[in-house]
Amino acid sequence: MTSIQIFGSRKSRDTQKAERFFKERGIKYQFIDLAEKGMSKGELDSVKSVIPLEKLLDRGSGEFKRQNLAFMEFDIAEKLLEHPLLMKMPVVRCGKAAACGFDPAELGRIAKAAE
Repeated sequence: MTSIQIFGSRKSRDTQKAERFFKERGIKYQFIDLAEKGMSKGELDSVKSVIPLEKLLDRGSGEFKRQNLAFMEFDIAEKLLEHPLLMKMPVVRCGKAAACGFDPAELGRIAKAAE
C-alpha cells in the first residue's frame, strides 16, 4: 500500500474537505502543513510531472497578493519552493498520482492508487 500525502494548510477549507474525504473512507494519509514546511524539490518534480505548474499556482491566494506577483515574471517552480503557500491547496499525491484542489473524483482515483 502506497501512502497518501496531503499538502495544504489547516486554514484551507479545501484541505479540510480532502482530509475529511479520506477519514470518512478509513484511508490513512500524511498531512504536511505548507505553512510550516514546503515541498522538497523532488516532491514538486513528481507532482509537476502530472499537474502543470500553472495549475499548481494559486493566483487568487493571499500569498500571491502579498508577494505582489501579478505583474512580475518569475519561475513558478522556484516561487512554489520558496513560498509554499502560493500553492493551490490541497495537493494530494500518492506514488505517481497527484491532484490539486478539492475534486472528489480525483481524490477517489488517488485512493484507488493507494490500495
